[in-house]
Amino acid sequence: IRASKTETVARAIESLAVRGAPAIGVAAGYGVALAARSASASPDRIHAAIERLRRTRPTGYNLFHVLNQMSETASKKSINLSQSLTRQAERIHHEDAHSCLAMARNGLSLFSRSECVLTYCHTGALATGGIGTALGVIKHAFLKKRVAEVFACETRPIGQGARLTVWECARLGIPVTLICDNMIAALMQTGKVDRVLIGADRIARNGDTSNKIGSFGLATLARAHRIPFHVVAPTSTFDLSLRSGKDIRIELRDPREITRTTPGLDKVKGVKIWNPAFDVTPARLVTSYVTDLGVIRPPFKW
Repeated sequence: IRASKTETVARAIESLAVRGAPAIGVAAGYGVALAARSASASPDRIHAAIERLRRTRPTGYNLFHVLNQMSETASKKSINLSQSLTRQAERIHHEDAHSCLAMARNGLSLFSRSECVLTYCHTGALATGGIGTALGVIKHAFLKKRVAEVFACETRPIGQGARLTVWECARLGIPVTLICDNMIAALMQTGKVDRVLIGADRIARNGDTSNKIGSFGLATLARAHRIPFHVVAPTSTFDLSLRSGKDIRIELRDPREITRTTPGLDKVKGVKIWNPAFDVTPARLVTSYVTDLGVIRPPFKW
């Protein structure tokens, strides 16, 4: 997708052509810069572009964190506002790539030996501005011989794990086994899973974490099997203005994302579809949070 307008970026985010909280933030930064580069650019049009991007997806915090930065830059007097906003977008992109590397290095401390790791959804290079969050940690740990195998959950209904996580692992030569989401408990029961790493879209002040729907169930199963459960996210994902996960707005997606996975289901009348994109994992189920500032636990202070 070649974007020359803010609207193209906004629609790419809404349609999940761009997905993953950090990647959404990076794309939104460039989306604002595009508005400033157009022939009809003005402060009002730039503000309108920022507000359009704010409406794309409500749950992930990186988007709003970036747009606040772009808005602050736009409000400053500048001889060349287009250049200032472009540089700010590039700076945000660079910082996210740096954060990914920092998380990968900090996350290495979790592993004491070569382990089998379970991950959920997709948190790699295609979801960030760098090598990834949770999958970035896994990649780095594999290179350091601390990860022997990855179990990737299919992640219904969109299948980000099946479509993206296994692809990134396979192309890097990381042994990867794909499982359906309803096989998680059975896999854990075999004793083959040493650790669980997931990403996050927003983390409240008390540590409650919103992530792809199914993450709460995964955390619950990990606790039942006494398996360490870690959230990997940059500090731009932490929303300290929210007291707990109860304050996180959960996005509801198009029912067709579910109906199209079962041929003929869309023709059955009278069927209601509930399709939340995320759920909230309570902080009590999280072993630790791997960030660009280190491995931490609540209360968060910075």
